Amino acid sequence: MVSLERARDQLRSAFWLVPAACVVTAIGTAVGLIALDQALGAVSPGVLFPGPPSGARSFLSSITQAMIAFTGLVFSITIVVLQLTSGQFSPRVLRAFLRDRAIQFALGVFISTFVYAIVVQRAVTGSADHHPFVPRIAVTGAFALVLASVGLFIFYIHHVANMVRVATIVSSLGVESRDLLRSRYPAGQPTVSPLPDLGPVTRVIGAPCPGVLVSVNEKALVGQAERMGCVVVLAARVGDYLPRGAPLLRIHLGGDGAGNGPGVIDEPRLLAEVAQDTERTMEQDLAFGFRQLVDIAERALSPAINDPTTACQALDVLHDLLRRLAVRHLPSGRLHGADGSLRLIVPQYGFSDFVDLAVREVWHYGSDAAQVPGRLSAMLADLSAAALPEYLPALRLWAERIDGSAGHELAEQE
Repeated sequence: MVSLERARDQLRSAFWLVPAACVVTAIGTAVGLIALDQALGAVSPGVLFPGPPSGARSFLSSITQAMIAFTGLVFSITIVVLQLTSGQFSPRVLRAFLRDRAIQFALGVFISTFVYAIVVQRAVTGSADHHPFVPRIAVTGAFALVLASVGLFIFYIHHVANMVRVATIVSSLGVESRDLLRSRYPAGQPTVSPLPDLGPVTRVIGAPCPGVLVSVNEKALVGQAERMGCVVVLAARVGDYLPRGAPLLRIHLGGDGAGNGPGVIDEPRLLAEVAQDTERTMEQDLAFGFRQLVDIAERALSPAINDPTTACQALDVLHDLLRRLAVRHLPSGRLHGADGSLRLIVPQYGFSDFVDLAVREVWHYGSDAAQVPGRLSAMLADLSAAALPEYLPALRLWAERIDGSAGHELAEQE
């Protein structure tokens, strides 16, 4: 975990974490309530479980058997939903389901009820006539957990059914992308100045393993570069795949950008601040949000699904993201140390890259659809009216291509 974004993403992606915490909490609660029953001694049943030890064992045994079958049913429902979603929309949206706290918590409560009942059942000793001990408070707690599980199951069905709606999936991707856009692309970025002379590359550090570059701890890398007296240049953008040994970091020790320093390069420390994974994530990669939305639009435009309305819903979110980018200067990826010297360069996506990503493939697969060309034209017209002057050429290029193609088709029909 090389950065705060990486730590948060790892914790959210750990599907086992919330269920494990629920199980530990259930065990602790069961032990605590059993100890409370022992401390209070014989407790008047009242609203508590009134039965003898044999009844308590039978009751808890029924809960354990029912809950393990119930949990298996819930897991089966989850797997089927994941398969349907993967085929209907995109395999890359499965990550959102695995990260969903409601699903994790629901499964955690179901498993916890099973574990809680087992722990309490062990504490039931004796018989009705020989040293009976029934932890009535703990057994009543098992009954309360069963009722909670039933209510949570109803909520779980509602939540999962709502999650597989295309509007929910597209909206959630938009929310996550907008959050990342606000944090990684703040308004008021300075204009890009000419890149100073960095001097020759004195060392190239290769990727230690194959994988996607998912996170860069920029602050730590700047600090490392200051101590080593060099400029570190990433050879790939966040979201790019690197085979093992491919150039990952290029080190410059001379030129206007590098400050004075010992010039001793500690490769392990530099590599420790760069993370690779088996797939792209939304930690620092806004383009991955665009990619997921474009994938949904492409799948909707395929002959097998033929749902251009879904494609237009994805375009609506892409339109909103592009409009937010069009009114601000994007970061240059150049970071300076405390002394003002350039220390780190992280390649960035430009506005034209985002426009190409949002338009190119959707236009390729949806140019003959009834809704898509008009929707793309309206989006580009609105962006052109709001965008900064330096972004207009990229928008104009696509607008001319789409409008020209539409005019050519209209002329052929006439």
